[in-house]
Amino acid sequence: MFFLKDLPSTDMVEGYAERFDNVIPDRVVGALKLMREASLLIRKLEAYFASHDLSQLRFLTLILIDREPGRNGLRASEIADRLDVSRPVTTRTLQRLEEADLLSSKQDPEDARSRMLYLTPAGREKLEALLPGYFAILNQAMKAER
Repeated sequence: MFFLKDLPSTDMVEGYAERFDNVIPDRVVGALKLMREASLLIRKLEAYFASHDLSQLRFLTLILIDREPGRNGLRASEIADRLDVSRPVTTRTLQRLEEADLLSSKQDPEDARSRMLYLTPAGREKLEALLPGYFAILNQAMKAER
């Protein structure tokens, strides 16, 4: 998250550029604006997911399974490898999704040490209900950029 509301002016950044090497004011101001917009977008998405009793991480976990071409499930280890969180956080997330009946798990037929995770009908329904609003938020964010 980026918590700065009042971004520095170009003049302010130019003052730093006079004191420090490798400060290109237009790039710094552009990066700060990008960070601010990204933070606002993430907050909007988090509020949207929360209004549907999910977190961004839980949503991303569901969509990881759904988007896999030609497969209807993923190993827990594959999900962990594709998320930018620790394995313990991934494990807890998968457990919570199973407890909420959004995921089900079965022993992997190819590797008895692994579990395969699948969207339940409720998980698929939840994802289908979320996706239109999710895409609308992303589309609106890009419309504002242009």
